[in-house]
Amino acid sequence: MMDLSMGTVLAFAGAAIAATLAGIGSAVGISYPGKAATGVLSEDPSKFGSLFLLVVLPGTQGFYGFVAAFLIIGNIADVSTVSQGWQLFVAALPIAFTGLLSGIHQGKVCAAGVNLVAKRVDQAMKGVIFAAMVETYAVLGLLISFFLINSIQF
Repeated sequence: MMDLSMGTVLAFAGAAIAATLAGIGSAVGISYPGKAATGVLSEDPSKFGSLFLLVVLPGTQGFYGFVAAFLIIGNIADVSTVSQGWQLFVAALPIAFTGLLSGIHQGKVCAAGVNLVAKRVDQAMKGVIFAAMVETYAVLGLLISFFLINSIQF
């Protein structure tokens, strides 16, 4: 059985927190427009294409968390000190928290976009644009995590 160092355990924890919190943000975020879209589709199934992007958009945060976790896991074999483990753990935090919070709030914005599409289907892209503004902060969180991970000296 392999004996893991404290640095390695911290790096694993960082990967887990990046994937878990961003995934939770996406799961909760998708639930808001998903519920609203289901109601709209029960009245008018022809709006599926206009609603699909609004429903899936909050799912991107989960992918960003997965990417960050993948990058951290790729460096775990190089971790030889506790300090490096802490650095990987801290590098996971930007995408973990921006993914969690932006996923939830983007879901709320997308649900409002679904309500817009229910009344005026020709305005669907305006709802997507508003949701994309929230997405910006998840992308920034991923970029900061990416730069932090790549700045660690092994």
